Order: sequence, then structure tokens, then C-alpha cells
Amino acid sequence: MLRIKLCTVYIGRVERLLDSIKLGQNKQSVILESEADTVAFGGLLASACIGAGVVFLNGDLGMGKTTMCRGVLNSLGYQGRVKSPTYTLVEPYELKSGMVYHFDLYRLGDPEELEFMGIRDYLDEQSLVIIEWPEKGKGVLPEADIEVFFELEGMGRAVRWSGSSVHGEEIAARLTESLTKD
Repeated sequence: MLRIKLCTVYIGRVERLLDSIKLGQNKQSVILESEADTVAFGGLLASACIGAGVVFLNGDLGMGKTTMCRGVLNSLGYQGRVKSPTYTLVEPYELKSGMVYHFDLYRLGDPEELEFMGIRDYLDEQSLVIIEWPEKGKGVLPEADIEVFFELEGMGRAVRWSGSSVHGEEIAARLTESLTKD
């Protein structure tokens, strides 16, 4: 089983997550019952990405996309406040492990605006790029390596994921493996 290297403050949350969730029948879905579970799941996703990839986060407002992004960043060592870049479109994070770019395209008026802001400058093989509301950038954004989908499930969130590239399939497999108990 893949061993996850997370900041010690999140190890308890990850263990709780592993105890409290069950993989869906397709092995690529879980139910997250709390904010702490969502943050911990973000840490698992970060570990599965191994520092690079394009991740699309899909779901309605309030589903936990930014919370999961906080889990990704915290697990990579970021200690500051993680805010949704709804008005700035992108928030860059320079970390010891590499660059992470968090995009929120909710307020994007036209996909061409991404070209004007230099979207291609953010997309390199050494960066982790997380994009909320990717449908707003359709036609300009590259294909995702992995897509994560959030839906309301009772008081929690149903989260499923799917690899869209060779690297994305590897990420999805590592994520699933990290959720599988010995």
C-alpha cells in the first residue's frame, strides 16, 4: 500500500478518514461526511499527484472544492490561509515541493480571458494546477489529468474521480490504493 507523507497535523485526520469512509463499488468514489474528511481527502489527492498534474474540481457552490484545495496545500506544507481566488482567478503557492496554482473560474466571463492572463505560463509538467469550475474555460484549458466530482449526499458529499490521461490514471490508481485498507 502507498504510504502517505503528510504534515503531522493531518495524520490523525487521514486515519479518521480511512476509518470513516468506504470506497464505492467502482473503487473511485467516497462519501466525505465532514470538512475534516474533505481536507484529509485533499491531502490524499496531493500525495497521489506526486507534485504535478492538472486537476479539475467539478461541483456546485458550497460542495467543498476550495476546502479540498486547502487539504492539498496543507499536506504539501502550506500553513497560511487558503482562500478561493474567485476574483483574482488564480492564487499561486510557491512551496518546497514545487508550484501549486489554484484557479477558480466561477466569475470568468469568457474563456479567452485565460489567454490574456497567460494561462499557458502556469501549465508545466512540474506544477500542480487545481481548477475549480473548469467548464468556464472550455476550449482554452488543457485536458485534465484527473477530474474530481462533488455531489450532495445527505449531510456529506459524494466524491468521485476519474483519470483522463495516462498520468491521471496513475493518480487515480494511487488515490484508490491510499484508501484501501490492508
